[in-house]
Amino acid sequence: MSETGGWPAGHPPSVPAPVPTERQPILELRSISKHFGAVQALSSVDFEVYPAEVVALVGDNGAGKSTLVKTMAGINIPDSGEIWFEGKHVAIHGPREPAALGISTVYQDLALCDNLDVVANLYLGREEIQPPVPLLSEERMEHRAREVLTSLDVKIPSVRNPVAALSGGQRQSVAVARSVMWKAKVVMLDEPTAALGVQQTKQVLELVLRLRNQGLGVILISHNLANVFEVADRIVVLRLGRRVGTFDRSKMSEEAVVAAITGAEFGKFQPQA
Repeated sequence: MSETGGWPAGHPPSVPAPVPTERQPILELRSISKHFGAVQALSSVDFEVYPAEVVALVGDNGAGKSTLVKTMAGINIPDSGEIWFEGKHVAIHGPREPAALGISTVYQDLALCDNLDVVANLYLGREEIQPPVPLLSEERMEHRAREVLTSLDVKIPSVRNPVAALSGGQRQSVAVARSVMWKAKVVMLDEPTAALGVQQTKQVLELVLRLRNQGLGVILISHNLANVFEVADRIVVLRLGRRVGTFDRSKMSEEAVVAAITGAEFGKFQPQA
């Protein structure tokens, strides 16, 4: 070091290279098991989703997908295993805890009220009240609703239209917007493209990618492997209550995933860790 306290020209201090840190899941399940009477629905299942990632959860009927999703949503309490969120062990005893953490679930039935408009559905149960008179703050609620829909690039003719007047894709988009409106960090989508047409399916899949690009962890539960391969980063396969394969979507064929789902030719391909 020079007398002035600086480093000689051309001789900077030796700074150690930053140590790479391992990427941490935003939500992680470890060795989750669940049985209903004599039926073992889940057997020591591990599952994880990372920020800015779409992970697809696939499997045949009875594979355990719904049980696992309901465990993450706080509806099913596991018999054993641990749940970790943002690197911390969390105790989940009901749906309130996941919601408070930022875990949101959009079920296949969407749970929308057809007779109410878009704004009312987005704020259902969380309406803003304008003091001192206990009246709904309609203008503020509508402004916030428009902001959220615009951020997700959801195109709806009017947020004052009743949900019953919307298309299937628009209804799905409203349900997703409601989930992210309250600072969700993980969004689970249960069969979001079921019974949708081609154009509506495209609209929903584009929305899934926008959620990922905004940094959310997205869990996609679907039987449609074409949709899965279009948007998923990783694919986790459940079969008979066990996790039997994890695939990097860009490195694995649809046939290999089908083989893992059905158990056909199991072991003749190498799942990606």
